[in-house]
Amino acid sequence: MDDNRLTVGQLAKTAGVNVETVRYYHRIGLLPAPERTYGSIRHYDYHALRRLRFIKRAQRLGFALEEVSSLLTLDDGKHCAETKALAEQKLELVRQKIADLMAIESNLRSFIDACAHTRGYGCPMIDALAADE
Repeated sequence: MDDNRLTVGQLAKTAGVNVETVRYYHRIGLLPAPERTYGSIRHYDYHALRRLRFIKRAQRLGFALEEVSSLLTLDDGKHCAETKALAEQKLELVRQKIADLMAIESNLRSFIDACAHTRGYGCPMIDALAADE
């Protein structure tokens, strides 16, 4: 496989995505579609593979596709401060989610402990969830 001339299937496989993902990224403008050659076959180069990997890695960090699109517009080496600001915003959201998850964990642990010590009728968890505030 020549890395400079990947078909859509090869590109998708190399990047670890589905072919339909590549096509979807074309439709929404995240990944430019190369011109079709004779025989209607598109060939992708290293830059397309790099961009596709960037998109997937950014998503794994929690960036939505709109945010990924914004990051891609900053990929000229002159916008490090803006990129940093976006990363700081994302980090704050992650920290908030972690705090929320820790509160959920604590509540569930309390419910489980209460259920383990209940003798009789009713369920402490269901009672607590159904209780008036």
